[in-house]
Amino acid sequence: MSRMAKSLVLSLTLAFLFIGMVSARDWNILNQFKGLKPTKTTTSQKGVATLKDPNLTGYCESWRINVELHNIRDFTVVPQECYEDDVERAVDEAILYLGKTCCEKKKCDGMDAWIFDIDDTLLSTIPYHKSNGCFGGEQLNTTKFEEWQSWGKAPAVPNMVKLFHEIRERGFKIFLVSSRKEYLRSATVENLIEAGYHGWSNLLLRGEEEEKKSVTQYKADVRTWLTSLGYKVWGVMGAQWNSFAGCPVPKRTFKLPNSIYYIA
Repeated sequence: MSRMAKSLVLSLTLAFLFIGMVSARDWNILNQFKGLKPTKTTTSQKGVATLKDPNLTGYCESWRINVELHNIRDFTVVPQECYEDDVERAVDEAILYLGKTCCEKKKCDGMDAWIFDIDDTLLSTIPYHKSNGCFGGEQLNTTKFEEWQSWGKAPAVPNMVKLFHEIRERGFKIFLVSSRKEYLRSATVENLIEAGYHGWSNLLLRGEEEEKKSVTQYKADVRTWLTSLGYKVWGVMGAQWNSFAGCPVPKRTFKLPNSIYYIA
């Protein structure tokens, strides 16, 4: 091969490599779905039209991986379809687990317990973060957030009303353990009922003494208290890791997705 031919081959090779690098850098999975028609459109509990596609699961898994790999950049929120898909999967796993427990209504002795957190577990705070443009990019304004909670307008997290009543009807005693402050009790109860929840055994909020503790310690102390009363805590469900940290450890934990904020 002549020197000129070798130079031409080398130039073409470098050109293809450069094009590949640019394509990889600019690639975004969200662009792959532009112009595609959904096979079915449904309406979410918040009245928002959402995409239901047979390839949704693969799409969401690919979206998560490419965010981690930093291929997808400059996104502001997790796609709503993926959030609801993640919640639904967690609910399905919880229901599957319930079928393996010994607690059914005719067998329960009244001392079988299940713990739910409230914010972003039973009630969604997404409307607040959306209207305030935060989504984790700014420090939470506690005063404004608590004011919003006092309005009692938070919608139910998708699929959670169904799970809540599935657990209650099986005979479990449901304990709601939240880091909300005690003065929000009335608004919280009204909001829960309005969203479709009822029949819990106890709602535990943070009084002045509990506010002196970390959220992790506060929730661990509640589990210690329940255990001391003779309750068997079969499961804990929350959107923050502090719902599960510390001792005693429940028989099973279920973590819901939360890409908005993190509380230690």
